[in-house]
Amino acid sequence: MLWVRRAAAALLPLRAGAPAAAMSTLLVSQPRYAWLRELGLQEENPGVYNGRWGGGGQVVTTYCPANNEPIASVRQASLEDYEETVKKAKEAWKVWADIPAPKRGEIVRQIGDALRQKIKVLGSLVSLEMGKIFVEGVGEVQEYVDVCDYAVGLSRMIGGPILPSERPGHALIEQWNPVGLVGIITAFNFPVAVYGWNSAIAMICGNACLWKGAPTTSLISVAVTKIIAKVLEDNKVPGAICSLVCGGADIGTAMARDERMDLLSFTGSTKVGKQVALMVQERFGRSLLELGGNNAIIVFEDADLNLVIPSALFAAVGTAGQRCTTARRLFLHESIHDEVVAKLAKAYAQVRIGDPWDSDTLYGPLHTKEAVKMFLGAVEQAKQQGGSVVYGGKVINRPGNYVEPTIVTGLPHNAPIVHTETFAPILYVLKFKEEEEVFAWNNEVKQGLSSSIFTKDLGRIFRWLGPKGSDCGIVNVNIPTSGAEIGGAFGGEKHTGGGRESGSDSWKLYMRRST
Repeated sequence: MLWVRRAAAALLPLRAGAPAAAMSTLLVSQPRYAWLRELGLQEENPGVYNGRWGGGGQVVTTYCPANNEPIASVRQASLEDYEETVKKAKEAWKVWADIPAPKRGEIVRQIGDALRQKIKVLGSLVSLEMGKIFVEGVGEVQEYVDVCDYAVGLSRMIGGPILPSERPGHALIEQWNPVGLVGIITAFNFPVAVYGWNSAIAMICGNACLWKGAPTTSLISVAVTKIIAKVLEDNKVPGAICSLVCGGADIGTAMARDERMDLLSFTGSTKVGKQVALMVQERFGRSLLELGGNNAIIVFEDADLNLVIPSALFAAVGTAGQRCTTARRLFLHESIHDEVVAKLAKAYAQVRIGDPWDSDTLYGPLHTKEAVKMFLGAVEQAKQQGGSVVYGGKVINRPGNYVEPTIVTGLPHNAPIVHTETFAPILYVLKFKEEEEVFAWNNEVKQGLSSSIFTKDLGRIFRWLGPKGSDCGIVNVNIPTSGAEIGGAFGGEKHTGGGRESGSDSWKLYMRRST
């Protein structure tokens, strides 16, 4: 997986108040962007799908982060649209739950194939609307394709054991059934893949899905849903099995409080995730939370620096630091600190910055103007707390939301800014002396998503993987923090939320167990 996260809360109405731009100024109307029509996008697009397209809410325009020009607009869901869509999704579930799991898997396979056919144009839309570079945009769609393939096999394997009974002539059977309706709220930074991880698994388990993407990537939500809807319609099953409600905080809050939402999967900030968790728990509902990460790479004195430098660069700079698994802390043994900082700064200087859809670009813009302000604020706080900016730290003078990838040294491990997850390409480089202290420093932040060490010491590797090692949900050795595979369960501990998505036994979260 191209793991990244976790964006500003999908519940927050990011730019949701922006008025629709004049049609003549929209990128979708310009010949250069005629390819957007291949995805069924127009100047104004309906943002509700429940077997038919509609939407009676606010019209919101989304913008290209590389130049802040308006792309197109989406008419979002009103609360009345939401109510209608939930009812249709619950009715669609009755049909879907009766279809044998392998047949559900076949339909999910067809969704994967339909995404394959549109992978480059959909990847281009991800670059245009989210801002990540083209190869990452395509790679994100590929993740959805891959998890569809995974789900096909899983559709023939899910089930529970038959257990010995204490009573003569009896057996205990563990039966797994779908929960019903799965609400999926996703963030801007992975506007395709996170929905895919959730929906493909939820669907083969027998659930219907209701999706609310981030308001600033609404066009991606519409385009993906159009692809899925055609597959469902071709198979003569209700389109409301994969419903869409574009919207802001009002729709997200309605989903969190709605008792008809049998599971709510939320991807976003820890702050909003806590609000979601409380609302869901208040009704004794079930939630799956994928929240923030303050991820660390630890480099010991015996590490192979030929691995360390590109790994740290990729983990810290990839997606302009807007991955949930972005490396934000780099712990270096004091004996190699200066050497690694010098080499890393040299590598940073070679990063090609440009339009995200250009094939030579390695580093694109931040998603919004607000993110640029957040970046500048964090750099200033780091300086005030004793840090030295050894690379970057400034806004790039060009159209769009571009900032310099940044390296900060000289801060203590427990500086307040170091313990703050800033969703931007800022890497805090910190010195350590001993294994025991640096393992503790890795674990002292509130989040527990991803972590990595670089070493050749086998004993140290197994201590890192053991009960006194990393407390994160993803624990790496000699690779970056920002890589993951669909076959494993993805997620983290503590303020990361404790949820697990994609592989391993994550499917159990989308089902209920009876004995």
